[in-house]
Amino acid sequence: MSVKFSEVLNFMRGKTIDVRMKSQDDFFVEDVISDSRDVKPGTLFACITGEKSDGHKFVKSAQEKGACALLCEHEVNCDLPQIIVEHVRDYLGEISSLVYNHPSSKLLMVGVTGTNGKTTTTYITRSILQAAGIRTGLLGTIIESDGVNEKDADRTTPESCIVQRQLANMVKNGCGACVMETSSHGLFFGRLKGALYDVPVFTNLYPEHLDFHVTMENYFAAKKLLFTNYTKPDYLGAANFDDEWGKKLLAEFPGKLRGFGLSEGASSRVINSKTSIDGTELEIFTEGFKNLTLHSPLVGDFNIMNTLCAVTAMRGRVDDEAIVKGIANVPQVPGRLERIDLPNGACVFVDFAHTPSALKSVLSVIRKLSGNERKIISMFGHGGGRYQQNRPELAKSASEFADEIIITSDNARDEDPAKIAEAIASGATIPYKTILDRPEAVKFGLDNLKPGDILVITGKGPEKFITIKGEKIPFCDAEAVKAWRDAH
Repeated sequence: MSVKFSEVLNFMRGKTIDVRMKSQDDFFVEDVISDSRDVKPGTLFACITGEKSDGHKFVKSAQEKGACALLCEHEVNCDLPQIIVEHVRDYLGEISSLVYNHPSSKLLMVGVTGTNGKTTTTYITRSILQAAGIRTGLLGTIIESDGVNEKDADRTTPESCIVQRQLANMVKNGCGACVMETSSHGLFFGRLKGALYDVPVFTNLYPEHLDFHVTMENYFAAKKLLFTNYTKPDYLGAANFDDEWGKKLLAEFPGKLRGFGLSEGASSRVINSKTSIDGTELEIFTEGFKNLTLHSPLVGDFNIMNTLCAVTAMRGRVDDEAIVKGIANVPQVPGRLERIDLPNGACVFVDFAHTPSALKSVLSVIRKLSGNERKIISMFGHGGGRYQQNRPELAKSASEFADEIIITSDNARDEDPAKIAEAIASGATIPYKTILDRPEAVKFGLDNLKPGDILVITGKGPEKFITIKGEKIPFCDAEAVKAWRDAH
């Protein structure tokens, strides 16, 4: 995976502000990197101007590590060849795709966007593809997998040069497909540039990240970029027919998206379902196909929608036998209604739900499956620097389905955890207790569970750190629960 620098220059002809070179000698570019700490010989170093750091300040370090050229936004005092553009991110993905030999063109690309359900939908979709015998990479909130190696994800959608490198690794490792979450931030900042998708998927849209996008219209516009800017010519995707924003997409892209939902009019819909604590039985109708009867180990109405979404996206891409097998073998998604049984007959669910609608979905499912005879304790906080209006709404959602609330900290970041908790508490209409130290809150909740009780810990899902004042403190809800269980 390498190209001559002259090929990069030829690709960028007419797109640059300037090119600065002290020599006309050609050379090979073997890698594209935006973090100077990862630079190695043969690297084109991309100087990204971000909110917290400026890559131009790390050119010296990159040069010392063997960088062969720069992609930058202004001239830098060094001897390296410099491609100067107005905004590095506008071209980083496409240059990376060129260097890595256009990997997305060699993969069946599935991109899932929306507010809720992205992670679970990607896991289900990957399970279907792998049941069809297609080795499949996965990029998302929880893990990055190139088909052979797997690691914890740093962010839902990484920088475009990382995305392209991961896609190239998937091709190298024999993958035939990639399934990935595509966040609104990733789409807005162009982290998907250089990638094109065969199957773009839209799950739903609820108020979230409005501290950044400000309005739902802006939030939707960022999500819509997946369909307008990042699709292959013959793409066929899926969008939620039951969601008002999904309907907008279906109307705007007729014939290119299948509508899935529970209501009449959806071209792919559930016609029968039965869910219990042990799993879900489904019968799915899709126009142009025979009905499918499926069994999934996942529970809850929202997982019915996640399953329907994945099935709709994959029908016609793989045979029905693979879909049936893939749904039956869906693995437990870490931090997505992850159940942990305790020795005394109580149980814990750990889930990533961090919006009022997501919390309501989780708690309503657990209440429905457990009945009114079991006590439900809802534990959660809210992230600092996030949409503050959600804080009392979270407590209102919990009050509707739980019996008690334990308010704790989430990733408070630069905010005061006590003030976040106070804002949450203002929406509570059932008994609540505030324990700001999350490890102590989890221990308190576990220590006080009686047989049959259910503790629902939400907000962080599989995350392994708590971020406060720039410090990352190791902690994982599920790991803490399992450690307590094993000690008792």
